[in-house]
Amino acid sequence: MTEQEAGLRARLVSVGVDLVTQEGAQALSLREIARRAGVSHGAPRRYFPTHLELLSAIAREGFAELGAEVAEELRGGKEPTAGEEAGGVGASPRAQLAALARIYVDFALSHRGMYELMFRHDLLESNSLGLRDTSLPLFNSLVELVSRVRPDVRAPDVAGAFWANLHGIAQLWGWGSLQLATGADGVEPLVRAALDAHLGPEPR
Repeated sequence: MTEQEAGLRARLVSVGVDLVTQEGAQALSLREIARRAGVSHGAPRRYFPTHLELLSAIAREGFAELGAEVAEELRGGKEPTAGEEAGGVGASPRAQLAALARIYVDFALSHRGMYELMFRHDLLESNSLGLRDTSLPLFNSLVELVSRVRPDVRAPDVAGAFWANLHGIAQLWGWGSLQLATGADGVEPLVRAALDAHLGPEPR
């Protein structure tokens, strides 16, 4: 692939990222991406033979951004805000899980279109373009931390249930349902409750 071709391919993905951010996953047609990139309607097919491959490349950018945020937090690169526990190097596995959960829910609420696309593996070519290489390490981090907090359980099962719980919190909060049902002012108490539900109450 020439430098010019690589540049066009990257531009198509970048346009797709902007489009999903602004208008949601339903707006990601090849025709619209090509129009916004200023190329012919058939141009994307030269770099992405199927629509699903282009969607997967766009989703990969979302996973890369989320993964970078998680890695920075777990390295201790971010200062916790009021009411949050530091989750960086030297923090307990439980504190790191709390930090990871907070980042996940915050990302879901602030990148709703991208988030919707990222976890629709029924729509994506998850074995193409390294998508699994960017998505699975996030879950593996969750599994590893759960195994350190609860060595008595099968960590992938508990991590999967916790992840599903976080996903539900993000979706229901985004729709306004949880605010109405619980009267909560923010998602942090709900994330802490999910952590306690799956790991047991924090030792005092």
